[in-house]
Amino acid sequence: MEIGISTFAETSPDVHTGEVMSHAQRLREVVEEIVLADQVGLDVYGVGEHHRKDYAASSPTLVLAAAASQTKRIRLTSAVTVLSSDDPVRVFQDFATLDGISNGRAEIMAGRGSFIESFPLFGYDLDDYDELFDEKLELLLKLRESEFVTWEGKHRPAIHNLGVYPRPVQHPLPVWIGSGGNPESVVRAGLLGLPLVLAIIGGRPVQFAPLVELYKRAAAQAGHDVSKLPVASHSHGFIADHLDDAVEKFFLPTQASMNVIGRERGWGNYTRASYDAARSPEGALYVGDPDTVASKIIHLRKKVGITRFMLHVPLGTMPHAEVMRAIELLGTEVAPRVRDEISRWEAAGEPEE
Repeated sequence: MEIGISTFAETSPDVHTGEVMSHAQRLREVVEEIVLADQVGLDVYGVGEHHRKDYAASSPTLVLAAAASQTKRIRLTSAVTVLSSDDPVRVFQDFATLDGISNGRAEIMAGRGSFIESFPLFGYDLDDYDELFDEKLELLLKLRESEFVTWEGKHRPAIHNLGVYPRPVQHPLPVWIGSGGNPESVVRAGLLGLPLVLAIIGGRPVQFAPLVELYKRAAAQAGHDVSKLPVASHSHGFIADHLDDAVEKFFLPTQASMNVIGRERGWGNYTRASYDAARSPEGALYVGDPDTVASKIIHLRKKVGITRFMLHVPLGTMPHAEVMRAIELLGTEVAPRVRDEISRWEAAGEPEE
């Protein structure tokens, strides 16, 4: 079971002071968080790509590269790369460069993106939303297969037997498919034999179990070894030494962030009742002390089959010291509890559900 962190490098107004930190400050904080995550034994750190004022990381590879030479073991991934509005050649080159700097620790998490600001920014038509992703994913996978590439599509100029450099340390360079729970994207990942990442940020996580089974069936039907295909989840949460502290500190930033997105997407108001329901044992928020969060991750593994868990922290703007403590607790307290319990199952021959 791999355990790690994901961030969007938010720069939303502080819910207590109204102050907004600079993008530069938040980016420096993220690098510090990655270094700490490596030091406390976490497995992976992911940075999401966004192109709007309240998020600082429009180029995840640059942020990850800044931390690569200061870390030793942790894997470094996007979360996600909005492949539909990017050039697959440049995406591959950037991550191959990161792979070289980190000596083989880079990963690409490719997605279509739930935010759409990058499409007009880079001159793409939203009417081509699905077609763009399919075509560009095809090219990205060809680029990692061989040094010289010949390819032709609709939305990008053709490539005729051209070399693409640098080549990564890993072969093949890991490419994951990020999904918000769309069955078509889950099936696509399975048919291609690519690892799957599910954004489980609402509802009941156990409801994602059928999607994991759908993914595995598609992979098996395509002839892939399902036992070698990891499934990850990305969920909001926060950890503090004491349950009540975690609950109270995380509520207002969560409410503010969810209401900003909710107004854009026509959702209802995010209330304390919404929050408390989401942090319940069956909810999608992983908030609490180490025992509480570890128990929920173990439940997710047992009921859904997740093999990599990524805690999205912070949600909105929170004090950097509190975020660093949450990362420390995830690595030193939560992860060992989860891994010990999974080892116990394996030693006892207990089946996962």
